[in-house]
Amino acid sequence: MARLKNSSQEPVLVDRNIRWGIVGAGRIARRFAESLKHVPGAQLAGVWSRRAETARALAEPFDARAFNDFDSLLSNIDALYIATMQDSHPEYALRAFEAGVPVLCEKPAAVNARALQRMIDVAREKKLLFMEAMKPPFYPLYTRLREHLQTDPIGEIGLVRAGCSIANVPSDHPSFSLDMGGGALLDIGIYEAFLAVDWLGEALDVQTIGRLGSTGVDVFASLNVRHERGIAQLFCGLDLQGRGDALIAGTLGTVTIHEGWWNPARASIAYTDGRKIELDEPFSGGGLNYETAHFCELLRAGKTESPIMPHATSMRMIAIMDAARRDLNLRFPFETD
Repeated sequence: MARLKNSSQEPVLVDRNIRWGIVGAGRIARRFAESLKHVPGAQLAGVWSRRAETARALAEPFDARAFNDFDSLLSNIDALYIATMQDSHPEYALRAFEAGVPVLCEKPAAVNARALQRMIDVAREKKLLFMEAMKPPFYPLYTRLREHLQTDPIGEIGLVRAGCSIANVPSDHPSFSLDMGGGALLDIGIYEAFLAVDWLGEALDVQTIGRLGSTGVDVFASLNVRHERGIAQLFCGLDLQGRGDALIAGTLGTVTIHEGWWNPARASIAYTDGRKIELDEPFSGGGLNYETAHFCELLRAGKTESPIMPHATSMRMIAIMDAARRDLNLRFPFETD
């Protein structure tokens, strides 16, 4: 891909086509590969996984190459999507940065704030684009909601309530693996942490109660979080069935983002003066295409950080998860002091 220098001497991608690589070949990796069909000027160029057969199975339908090793993949792409379990995210991101490859990393970008800060520091040192793949803010509904509340606000927002619990997660799912950084908080709760941070700012105090399952990971957690601008009530679980909607409450009204709010398509706004507004914005392409298109735009412009999903937001989200895990006395075997 052709590159030019901008005024700050950073490389800018000027051709339309961005060659993507994926590390990992599970369900989310396939969703990402499918989403690339809906992103102009982007294609899947390569896949690498620890299991060669799964890499081939993902690559072949998209006319992509299954690479025999990770370094070879990095040498043949313009951007990397990390789709492995979160315990390995820092390893792959740091190796990509050393190879000069920008990274879009599946959530959570790291299991704790220290690991995430290391990733951010190296990306900044190398002047490379790095973004956590937190999809909700890029959906058309979420964008429209933001725009609507700028002109017709619900007043001072002081409460975010959100949660989701899924009862039928298979017992052999990686979410139950302590060794891979599983658990409800990092697999589901990180979404709720985003919503709270996005509307209420930095968390000041976190109080968590929950349960650990037989494998040692959290299977249910309920959080009360005091933020700069209000209170968040959040829950996440792997062994109960719970609603997946979200409430944003202000002094002049409330917003309900309907189930499942992390793939937002409908929202209802109820004002204290009796007015009710319905927003309906169906999404296309599976949803991951919106964050990917944004990343591609940033990459072509020579940017190193997203204004919509900045590093500070990622750090604030993982800080909530760190505090919640401390309350539950939950520590992963690979975490060091």
